[in-house]
Amino acid sequence: TYASTLSHLRRTNTPIGRDGKIAKPRQLHNTHWGLVCPAETPEGQACGLVKNLALMCYITVGTPSEPIIDFMIQRNMEVLEEFEPQVTPNATKVFVNGVWVGIHRDPSHLVTTMMSLRRRNMISHEVSLVRDIRDREFKIFTDTGRVCRPLFTIDNDPKSENAGSLVLNKEHIRKLEMDKELPADMDAEDRRERYFGWEGLVRSGAVELVDAEEEETIMIVMTPEDLEISKQLQAGYALPETDSDDPNKRVRSILSQRAHTWTHCEIHPSM
Repeated sequence: TYASTLSHLRRTNTPIGRDGKIAKPRQLHNTHWGLVCPAETPEGQACGLVKNLALMCYITVGTPSEPIIDFMIQRNMEVLEEFEPQVTPNATKVFVNGVWVGIHRDPSHLVTTMMSLRRRNMISHEVSLVRDIRDREFKIFTDTGRVCRPLFTIDNDPKSENAGSLVLNKEHIRKLEMDKELPADMDAEDRRERYFGWEGLVRSGAVELVDAEEEETIMIVMTPEDLEISKQLQAGYALPETDSDDPNKRVRSILSQRAHTWTHCEIHPSM
């Protein structure tokens, strides 16, 4: 069937002998969160060795890296050939797909610029931007075969009136609802232009694809409700009392009283 074909295409295989009794490679790992389905695996000898990608997991197809390097050179990146370590010992190294291409003296400005470009769909949504402050490195990945997953983005621009809230708003929902009203006999080219859909959410910056390496440098809140509670805590309000006797209430992690700058929000546990 069509569904089983899709499932087969998203299957991953661990190249270990099936007859071994080792349990470690078969067990779930924290890094599988959102990337590997925790339930869909066969029983018997192949259990945990044959896995399936999660519902919204996406494998990158790759984009050219040259335009990004040229753009950064225009934005005051010094290329490696002209770099003098004695002059700027504390400069941040810039890597593109693992290759050291240059250094930059104002990394925070460069990272913010690159992130806003990706959010405004000026560079591909597949591009991964990883800033390691401790090692003074800024890594950019545009290559193929990286595993990504989607997350809602949170507006952290202090000048924005929406600061600290999800970028996703009622306007996006209205556009998604309007997709249903498009006539079935519409011209394909015209339909592609007017259809908003999932691609529209990614293009407008409401959803971002994050790979495993970038995930270590962001702060993810579990639900939009938790984000709202966190905002109230930071504003100095007390937490509302929860009904502890309700057997059907959702188990949620205890939010710390310390101020957090959340950057992303999980979409749904089933993802």
